[in-house]
This record gives sequence, C-alpha cells and structure tokens, in this order.
Amino acid sequence: MNTPQHQPKADHKQDLPSTHPMDAIPVRQLRFKLDAETVSKPVWSQTHPDFSIFINALGLHVPHFERFLVKVMRAYRDELKDPALHTDVQAIIGQESHHAFNFLGWNQAMAQFYPGLTDLDTHAKTYFETHFKNSSKKFQIGFTAGYETFTFLGGMIILNRYQEFMAEADPTLRALWVWHQVEEVEHGAVAFDFYQAFYPDDLWYRRWMVLYAFTHISWETYKAYALMIRKEGYYKTPGRAWRAWQFFAGFAFDLGRAALPVLARDYHPRHHPICNDEQNRLAVAWRKYHTAGHNTLALDNQAIEQMLASPT
Repeated sequence: MNTPQHQPKADHKQDLPSTHPMDAIPVRQLRFKLDAETVSKPVWSQTHPDFSIFINALGLHVPHFERFLVKVMRAYRDELKDPALHTDVQAIIGQESHHAFNFLGWNQAMAQFYPGLTDLDTHAKTYFETHFKNSSKKFQIGFTAGYETFTFLGGMIILNRYQEFMAEADPTLRALWVWHQVEEVEHGAVAFDFYQAFYPDDLWYRRWMVLYAFTHISWETYKAYALMIRKEGYYKTPGRAWRAWQFFAGFAFDLGRAALPVLARDYHPRHHPICNDEQNRLAVAWRKYHTAGHNTLALDNQAIEQMLASPT
C-alpha cells in the first residue's frame, strides 16, 4: 500500500507557529457577534464585493456539513487504533463545533437581508441530516474526507489571496473568515487520515468522493449565489452580473485545479503543493496575535497592520 498513513506530529503545547501548518490543532472557543445590527450589510468586502457574496453563499451550507462531520467522527472514533489520530479527531471536532455555531448565527442574520435564503438553509440542513441517518458508514466517512479536501484548499487559496479579497472589509466578517480559514488548514489532514484508517486500499472510492463533494459544494453555492446577486440588483446591469459569474466560475476553477494533486495515489494533504513548511504569513501572524491575547473577534485595518508587523 502506497498511501501515507497518519503522520505523527511534534508536541506543540502552545498555539505558536510550527514547522508545518498542520502540526498543531488548538481548539479556540471564539464567539463572534454576527447579528444584522453588528454587520450593517452582507456585502462586507469593499475590496472585492463578489468575493464576499461568493463566500457568504458557500458558507450557507458549510455549518450543516460541519455538524455532519462532528457526528460522523463521534460515531466511529472509538474504532481507531492510532492514538495520535484519535487526538486529532478530538481536536477537529472541537474546531468544527465552534465553526458551525458561528456560521449558523451568520446564516440567520443573512436571512434578514435575502428572502428565500431560509429555504436553502433548511434544504442544506435536511440533506446532511438525511445522509447521517440513512447513508452507509463508508459514504459518511468518504464524503467527509472529500468535502474537507475543499475546505482545506479553499482556506489556503483565500489566505494566499487575502489582499485581493479582504484588504478593506467589515472587521467582524473579516475576522470570522480569517479564523475559519486558518483552522481549516490546521486540521486539513484529519478527515483524510480518518478515511485512510478505515479504507486504506480503496483509492477509487476516495477519488469519487472528492468529485462528488466538489459537485455538491458547487451546486449548493451556485443556488445561494444566484439568489444573492439577484437581490443585490446585479441583473439590472448585465455587465455587472457577467463579472459576478466570471468570478464564481474562476474561483470554482481554481478550487478544482488545486484538487488535482488530491487524486494521486500517493497523495497526503501535508504534501500538497500549496501547503508546506513555508506557511502563509497572515496565518502565522494571526496565530501569534491570538496567542498573545489580542482580540481576534474583530479585525480592523489597524489590527491587521499590527498583526503583520510582528516578527514571524
């Protein structure tokens, strides 16, 4: 068997930069204020409005997947033989539980801006609840690994393109997404290792689940994105709508292209070309800033400058 097994990690007792972004998975108990009064408008990035709509649309179904992941890993974690992987599973459960709590709150706030969004949210919730109740163990674990492929890769892409996407943005939503992307990268190998622990020789099913998850994520995001840009009045100006859909297609293409190495027989997330020992500068700075006790629930421009000015 050529597929890498779970990789042991150094003992990092503090939330500090390490030799690889997946070397430590601290659980941070953050609670963001994401009501419609705090966030005055859902198009929260002045630098790239289309990105903020896209990531809002993507985020609509994400917390329901995160709750699905938590239930799946809790259901099968006691069957694991590797103590290090069991520890990582506990950590991803902690991180994803906090993600789901915060994003469900933001979904409720967005529903006040976008009529019709509640129906899409309910559909996403029902989809994952149904698959946890009725689908096979192999599907549940495989779909979790496939889906986490794209939360991890999306995290790297967004962090690497921070200036393009979030240089000028609402402090609370910017803080939410930076935190989320940092942690998605930190636990980016756990769902893969979880799948390998149960089905180490079934490469083709893993590949199929990657494709299945990509299709699911794209379709669910498309539905929410279409609703949001219509409500924002983009179709009143055809050129504006065209640019919005260009961005959607471009990001989906970048995400799909980044997933190509995932299909290799000897793939492991720690060795992905965009995730290696040369860590993202913003992610390193954010971890140090948070560990130092600074407020990471809202990041204005001054906080970002202070964060990035610290030696890494």
